[in-house]
Amino acid sequence: MSQEKLGEAIGLTFQQVQKYERGANRVGASRLFDLSRVLDVPVGFFFDEMPSDVAASSPAQRPGVTQPPEQELDPLVKRETLELVRAYYKIEDPSVRKRLFEMTKALAAAASKDSAKEDE
Repeated sequence: MSQEKLGEAIGLTFQQVQKYERGANRVGASRLFDLSRVLDVPVGFFFDEMPSDVAASSPAQRPGVTQPPEQELDPLVKRETLELVRAYYKIEDPSVRKRLFEMTKALAAAASKDSAKEDE
């Protein structure tokens, strides 16, 4: 993908994309998210080859800093959600997508009812 096409896809000029690529400008979290969506990769892709000394110096690695448990994370930012949405939209037949959507809602409703019964 060219810098020009990438820029168009995320609402930037190719010069701005060049500045990110050269490291002249920092890439913010929201822009990184946009880039991951356009390039069809998880955000973690950009950190796969991060040197261990850089990863170790992350503020999250400092003593006393705790990570929120997985269940506390917003489901919209989980990798599983992103993969599920991508797979869903790869289903070309709209009627199949709709049936899958309805089935998912029915399963969720049934799970909610089961959960409510257990709480009684």
